[in-house]
Amino acid sequence: MFGLLVIACFAAFFVTQRLKHTPTAVQEFRLGGSFDPVLPGTAGEERLSFKSARADEVTVAIIDASGNRVATLVTNHPVERYKQLYLRWNGLRGEAHGYSVLYSPHGLPILLPKNTGSVAPAGEYRVQVSLRDQHKTVLSPGSFTLKLPRVSSGAG
Repeated sequence: MFGLLVIACFAAFFVTQRLKHTPTAVQEFRLGGSFDPVLPGTAGEERLSFKSARADEVTVAIIDASGNRVATLVTNHPVERYKQLYLRWNGLRGEAHGYSVLYSPHGLPILLPKNTGSVAPAGEYRVQVSLRDQHKTVLSPGSFTLKLPRVSSGAG
């Protein structure tokens, strides 16, 4: 009986080691921290990026603090294995109607989804990446803040 217990412990150890070294499906989430969609240019866009451990097709969505989908940036967009995908969100709700591509000074393509709904409310948001072929959905470990300017209601 003792021998079986020792063998089981060794087996558990090796399984745990293998799991520790298995890469997560989505890696290196990078979020900008906060942005104000009313500001012009890149100050009015959330910068986000990630990479997939396997080539796949991804759907990238913005999720509010209650877990509701606020915006979809790309749907079934092909990604290469271990290649960072860069996107920007303009703070507008709804499904993006295509996207344009901007190139960074280093030549990296940045997708600019064309969301055209109303401005999302101020608050905390996270990024949700759905991997079609792997049948997985991953939520970014961190969040970012959408800020809106305060409207003064006092008479001058």
